[in-house]
Amino acid sequence: MESRAKSMGHAIHPILIVFPLGLLATSVIFDILYLITDRTGFQVSAAYTIAAGIIGGLVAAVFGLIDWRAIPAGTRAKRVGATHGLGNVVVLVLFAVSWLLRRGADNWEPNAGALVCSFAGIVLAGFTGWLGGELVERLGMSVSDEAGVNAPSSLSRRPRARGA
Repeated sequence: MESRAKSMGHAIHPILIVFPLGLLATSVIFDILYLITDRTGFQVSAAYTIAAGIIGGLVAAVFGLIDWRAIPAGTRAKRVGATHGLGNVVVLVLFAVSWLLRRGADNWEPNAGALVCSFAGIVLAGFTGWLGGELVERLGMSVSDEAGVNAPSSLSRRPRARGA
């Protein structure tokens, strides 16, 4: 089943999710580096990457919702997609709480609650990311009906060769 929201022949949602996932994972790395080194720049960087990751996650979610709505009701793909989407909402909420807990502190210093939210968020993001992979690779969501090892470019107007 092909994606409903596409740009230049490719689904938009999988293109966008790399940004929030990367930013939120990087914020956790900055937190770990801060805990190890006690250098001020790391927690400030973590706060900024969390903010950017949340914004990116909200944008990616819009396109994910568009695609999810097109999945036939009563299917395993619909259930997996719902779990994937709702799980990612929880991820964004956890990181938003982490960001809010840092906001009032000097130099965005994270307290224990902020760190727990971020660490729990990234673990959950790993699971929801796996669910997204399950949707595409196992259940065929967002995969072109014309997919094949010899399919023409998504920018081409040529049909796929038979048997490819």
